[in-house]
Amino acid sequence: MFTGLIQGRGKVVRVEKVIKGLRLFLRPLFSLDDLKIGDSIAVSGVCLTVVDIGRDGFSVELSPETISRTTFSYIRQGQEVNLEQPLRLGDRIGGHLVTGHVDTVGTVTDRRERGENIIFAFSIPDEWMPYVVEKGSIAIDGISLTVNRCFREGFEVNIIPYTAKVTTIGQCRIGDKVNIETDIVGKYVLRLLSSWQDKKIDKSFLKRHGFW
Repeated sequence: MFTGLIQGRGKVVRVEKVIKGLRLFLRPLFSLDDLKIGDSIAVSGVCLTVVDIGRDGFSVELSPETISRTTFSYIRQGQEVNLEQPLRLGDRIGGHLVTGHVDTVGTVTDRRERGENIIFAFSIPDEWMPYVVEKGSIAIDGISLTVNRCFREGFEVNIIPYTAKVTTIGQCRIGDKVNIETDIVGKYVLRLLSSWQDKKIDKSFLKRHGFW
């Protein structure tokens, strides 16, 4: 489990094809001295396992499912990624609960400056919009952000200068693809409510279930 508070960026040193997947060699652009083989790490919002550690970085492997559901189908050498190590028991949750299980890929549809901040608009597939709530949380490339506004085709977020500097989102341009993970709480609520959608709720129903 992660919080969406990015520790720093890393650079893709090499991309290799392996049997039914990819191996990425990553060089952190900040100190990651306590990283160990077998550890989980979020790479641009995707929970991956460290499979090797070298002098200048570490490597992770991606399954076909991960590649098909994320922006890693477009990954290239030299690209920068966001890095976050997992939440430790007892740590403060400064962002929100992020699983590292990406739901879908979004597209940047607008970018505009507002003072020192940047306003981004993103479009996502229609089936994921019910999970996006105005003033709720969302993870974009692993970054915990607040949804400013929802509209039919997507949503907007506000990026402060610190976030733009520390993460990759400040480099995003219109047309770029990003990893989207909607709020896990919203997913469970909608899942639970879906079983009640076809039920007629009246006095007799409430009596049977102890509410009347």
